[in-house]
Amino acid sequence: MVSDLMSIGYGEMLELVNELKQPKYRARQIMSWLSKGIRPCEMTNIPASLRDVLSSIPFGGAEIIEQIHSSKDETVKLLYGLEDDNVVEGVLMRYSYGNTLCISSQVGCRMGCTFCASTLNGRTRDLTAGEMLSEITAVERLFPTSDDRKRTVTNVVMMGCGEPLDNYENTVRFLHRATSEDGLGISPRNISLSTCGLVPRIYSLVEDAPHITLCISLHAHNDDMRRRTMPIANTYSLRELIPAAKHYADATGRRIIFEYALIDGVNSADNDAKHLATLLRGINCHVNLIPLNSVNERRLLGVSRSRAAQFASLLENYHISATVRRSLGTDIDGACGQLRNRHIGTTGEMNLQ
Repeated sequence: MVSDLMSIGYGEMLELVNELKQPKYRARQIMSWLSKGIRPCEMTNIPASLRDVLSSIPFGGAEIIEQIHSSKDETVKLLYGLEDDNVVEGVLMRYSYGNTLCISSQVGCRMGCTFCASTLNGRTRDLTAGEMLSEITAVERLFPTSDDRKRTVTNVVMMGCGEPLDNYENTVRFLHRATSEDGLGISPRNISLSTCGLVPRIYSLVEDAPHITLCISLHAHNDDMRRRTMPIANTYSLRELIPAAKHYADATGRRIIFEYALIDGVNSADNDAKHLATLLRGINCHVNLIPLNSVNERRLLGVSRSRAAQFASLLENYHISATVRRSLGTDIDGACGQLRNRHIGTTGEMNLQ
């Protein structure tokens, strides 16, 4: 049995109700409630004796304890409280095509990227699949749709606190629960997973989650440059990472998204665009350019959005698809790690927008 109720899949629930000598249809009823993040005590069509048994299993809930609304757009920054009093955060972003929720996969992070506030306190623990699901269902209870047949959250990006592939088993279970009919029923093509580049896990994803959108935090076109900001580059070089990305794209038919933060004087010159295009040539990919927020303490200076647009044009001229990421929630600590660190009393800024 998995660690919490929200993580349980339909097959496991069938086994549980069978052990409890309950009719099989109870499994479908329970899973329907869980897909809405409803706790056993509120499952009104379930016998009281069964509700009591289910209540004895840790639920795996994530409850929204703080929300901050942007005055510039409809973005909402969310702080979740977990059942052990840890906190993580998420961001709800509204677009014309639907609502995208950025979720966390770990409490903190141990990857050590210099541009990310999530890693300042290290990794406390992994989130369970159920806790990740609860991040979504909590939002849907807070912002319900007028049509009960439709979900509030149409797209999910795993780009919040933590490295999803460092929490691999829970991440894969979450993906299966989120996309299954007895789970949330979200199309895997509407789920994006961002990794700093854990190469062996990228190969594993080909078998375990072949239909999601894989996003890779690249931020450099050579290893020396990448090691300045991303410790993972000391473990996996670009000579290992790039073939893994190409393998995922070729094997799944899905386009890879490479995230590239533009840092003035480091990786944003015309020649950098040329080298980046050479590195990525032959891969079915798109480059998501991210203007960096300048952080004087770390001597990292961002480029203007106009320069970012020029860099995108240079990549396009080299036949590499590229766009500049739209900035949302800049007035509400929209980037990951900021709100959680403020809550736990840690100073630090996430300088990617």
